[in-house]
Amino acid sequence: MTFAPTFPERFNMARYFLDERVEEGRGDATAIIDDAGRYSYRDVQALANRVGGALRARGVGPEDRVLIGLGDGVEFAAAFFGVLKIGAVVTMVNPELPDADYRYYLDYTRARAFIAERALADRIRPQIESSPLLRALITVGGDGGGGERWEDSVGREPPELENWDTSKDDPSVWLFTSGSTGKPKAAVHLHHDFPYNTECYAKQVLALGAGDRTLGVPKLFFGYATGTDLMFPFAVGATAILFRDKATPEGLFDLIERHRPTVLTSVPTMINKMVQAGGPASLAPLRCCISAGEALPEELYRRWMQRWNVEILDGIGSAELFHIYISNRFGEVKAGSLGRLVPGYEARVVGADGRDVPDGEIGTLWVKGDSAALCYWQAHEKSKEVLRGDWVVSGDLFRRDEAGYFYYAGRADDMLKVGGIFVAPTEVEACLARHPNVHEVAVVGFEDEDGLVKPLAFVVARDAQPSEALAQSIVEHAKRELARYKAPHRVEFVAELPRSDRGKILRRELRK
Repeated sequence: MTFAPTFPERFNMARYFLDERVEEGRGDATAIIDDAGRYSYRDVQALANRVGGALRARGVGPEDRVLIGLGDGVEFAAAFFGVLKIGAVVTMVNPELPDADYRYYLDYTRARAFIAERALADRIRPQIESSPLLRALITVGGDGGGGERWEDSVGREPPELENWDTSKDDPSVWLFTSGSTGKPKAAVHLHHDFPYNTECYAKQVLALGAGDRTLGVPKLFFGYATGTDLMFPFAVGATAILFRDKATPEGLFDLIERHRPTVLTSVPTMINKMVQAGGPASLAPLRCCISAGEALPEELYRRWMQRWNVEILDGIGSAELFHIYISNRFGEVKAGSLGRLVPGYEARVVGADGRDVPDGEIGTLWVKGDSAALCYWQAHEKSKEVLRGDWVVSGDLFRRDEAGYFYYAGRADDMLKVGGIFVAPTEVEACLARHPNVHEVAVVGFEDEDGLVKPLAFVVARDAQPSEALAQSIVEHAKRELARYKAPHRVEFVAELPRSDRGKILRRELRK
């Protein structure tokens, strides 16, 4: 760990990401382009100050939680920084979740204020009205919907606000885990955590600068996007391109042509859809695409590069460490890997005996870096299990090669034991993805008639009708490229793979 930024004891991350841009003379630079227009850094600062003032006037104070349920736009940015400015804590939720889920988030966060889309507030009125600690509801779009209109509550506040005198070690944001097992848990982060990763990853690996424009597929409620499409560009005076609609290949091609972003934040699913859609001959002026959420198949990287020749920097991050800590680098991409350590981070690959395994062998990934969360909220035992001193113990299995590149081998609970030998589903999936008629694939285990575990492949077919002949062709393809015991015992065709709102495959749904 050769690069480790430090921060002063009295520190508010809203000043680091927003106020300093105005102080250094970038107030008139374009901070955000969204569906409604363009906003300078001075505009966003004034609006964030108004949000902070409105929350203070409604009794929200330091360390109170504020739940944000907004689509991507300037209001989200202003709410995010406005909450931080008054020393309160940001919690973020997907505004498109099923209505019943909001009961959990309101209760779990004990939110004192909820800033939400008007349509969302209307839908979940019973959950809002029965939340005993909620002091304020501010809605964006239309009238108040049982709360106060954004224009009335925020618009009437002065554009100046003195930031709360927070410590770098005060709580700032709760980032929710993906909830792959049970309800999502909140990783409690401090004010210095986000600038730390920004200095290490955004500036050192992505080399973001004031001339960059960012565009993202995931939405801002997801920490991956909060970083690449809000915090990172704001830290360097760049421009964030935001849009409310769900991302589609056609929509992204249009936004790239109209707004000319230089950095695209994406996930393997959308990368695949863009390749399949074809699109324009060039994605200029993109200088890179970032991929995370799940490992990018080597074959998909190859097809993208053949189509557009824009490097994809695949990497891995987590809610526990805020953002990406292992990443590929410009000019040094090793397809199929997740790259090398980001400056400021350390990692171990640990065996069942607690010792580091030799390069080339699979073990559990342990990561160290000063963006690690303090704890999981209301999950003491889980906190002790995962957050061990300076180390974050992931549930991810990896191997590392001699050059320091890391390769994802799956979740520990996804590994299959076939004939007494462990099989990584990701290895089988990477092989099957090279079959010309496989569009997407996920591999899980099932018990055969003798009670033995065998690999089962769920396949979304490409350019072919699902058939027994196609299934057999896929199995034979695997047997030619892998040890025979790793080949799927069965192939089932599906129209699509189940995914979370963060784009991750829900393997538990496939096992049902």
